[in-house]
Amino acid sequence: MTVVRPFDPLADASSDDGGPDDGEALDAYSRVVTGVVERLTPSVASLRVWKNTRGGRSEGSGSAVAITPDGYLVTSAHVVQGSDRGEAMFADGREVPVDVVGTDGLSDLAVVRSTSSGELAAATLGDAARLRVGQLVVAIGNPLGFGGSVTAGIVSGLGRSLPARSGQVTRLVESVIQTDAALHPGNSGGALADGRGEVVGINTAVVGPWVGQGLGLAVPVNATTRRILASLMAEGRVRRAYLGIAGGPRPLPPRLARETGRERGVEVVQVVDGSPAARAGMRTEDLILEIDGSPVDGMDDLQRLMDAPSIGRTLPVRVHRGGRVFTLDVTPVELRA
Repeated sequence: MTVVRPFDPLADASSDDGGPDDGEALDAYSRVVTGVVERLTPSVASLRVWKNTRGGRSEGSGSAVAITPDGYLVTSAHVVQGSDRGEAMFADGREVPVDVVGTDGLSDLAVVRSTSSGELAAATLGDAARLRVGQLVVAIGNPLGFGGSVTAGIVSGLGRSLPARSGQVTRLVESVIQTDAALHPGNSGGALADGRGEVVGINTAVVGPWVGQGLGLAVPVNATTRRILASLMAEGRVRRAYLGIAGGPRPLPPRLARETGRERGVEVVQVVDGSPAARAGMRTEDLILEIDGSPVDGMDDLQRLMDAPSIGRTLPVRVHRGGRVFTLDVTPVELRA
C-alpha cells in the first residue's frame, strides 16, 4: 500500500541532521536581497549632524554611503544643510567624525569626509540608466533612527522629476527613480542598490505627501551624478552654466523627424528677460534640436550640457521655428544660486 505523506516544507528543505537547511529554504528573491545586504551594509552609515539655527544648535540625522576607501561619503544635501560637521556610525560599531566637504542643493547631493585615519568599505557605484521598471532594488539606510535598516521592492517608475532648490534658484532633478521600497525620514542619503549590490540611487525622503505612502524616490547614479560628486570632492561646489529658459520634451513634427532621424526635442515654454537665451533671440515655442553639436531630446540632456566648461563659451544652438531650422549663438553665464 502506498502511503501519501502530507507536504511539509520544512521537512522537505531540511538538512541531514533533521534541522532546516537555511540555504535551501531561502528562495531566489531572498538570496538576492541577503546577498545585497551582506555586500553593501558595511558601506552604509547612519549620519548625525549638528546644525546652526536661530535658536542655537540642533541635531539632524540621515544616512550616507562610503564611495572611496580614503573617507569620502555621499549623502543628501538637505540632510547636511546648515551643517559643517557630524558623525557617521557604521554597522560594525565604528563611529567616525566627518566634515562636510560640499553640498549641491540643485541635485540634492552632498559629500562628507571622515577625519579618521581608518579605511572605509567603499560601495560600488552602478548605472541607473540600465534600470528597468519592475526590477528588484534594495534600500539600506537609517529610517527614523533605526540604523542599518533594509527594505526591498521594485523599480515602480523611471524618468520622474524632483524639484530641488538652492537659494532663489529651482531646478528639476531629472531621471529620478521611483520605487515601492519603503522610505522614511532618515533614509535620505542612503543607498538604493540593484541585485548586484551596486548603488544605483541615493534615496531621498524629503518632506512631501509621498513619504511613507509606499512611494520612494532616489536621485539616480549616472554620468551626471558622477560629475557632480567629482566636483564636490575637488572644489566643494558645482558650477553650472545658465541659459535662462524653461522647457520640456516634445515630439518632432513628422517631416523634421524623418529629416533628422530623431524623435524629440525640447520645446521652450519660457524665456527669462535679459538672459543669455533672450539676448540670442530665442523665443517661446522654439524647438531646440542640438546644443554645440549634441542632440537634445529632453531637459536632462540640456542640463547635462550646461556644465562648467560651457560658462562664457558661445554655443551654436539648432532651433526649429515656423517650419525652418536655423542656428542661434548663445553664450551661457554662470548660474548663481
